[in-house]
Amino acid sequence: MSRISYIEDLATWEHRFDFYYPVKVRFSETDMFGHLNNTVPFTYYEEARIEYFKSKGMMTDWLDGKREAIIVVADLQCDFLKQVYFDEQLRIYVRAHSVGTSSVDIHYMGKRENEEICFVGRGTIVQVSKKTGKSIPWSSEVKAAMLEGELIQ
Repeated sequence: MSRISYIEDLATWEHRFDFYYPVKVRFSETDMFGHLNNTVPFTYYEEARIEYFKSKGMMTDWLDGKREAIIVVADLQCDFLKQVYFDEQLRIYVRAHSVGTSSVDIHYMGKRENEEICFVGRGTIVQVSKKTGKSIPWSSEVKAAMLEGELIQ
């Protein structure tokens, strides 16, 4: 695992996840060989991240058109460990790895039903002003929600 810079020890890292979102690999998400297209995990990350934020009670405020704050993806990466095929059932795990003043580093893990890890990833989400585009600090409530139940390194 030395090639994946954000994972020091895979076994330890793997056990820090709690929240997951189930997905089924659709035919339209595969190439002509039945392999999952390499862009699709990013869509899975987005779906799982939204559900993760909903579970923390955070999406309502961001989707309220009256609020100044929105969240944006600052960076996103995926590392592929195993091939994934059409019709497989996956669990996309999500957790807050570290929370900054206005950003959060999110980690992701895609697993098969047999618990085999297929792909992993990470990305930075930043809360910004719709008006200025500049970062806005998390409220203490949002920060607490992201940290709740998480084992932050």
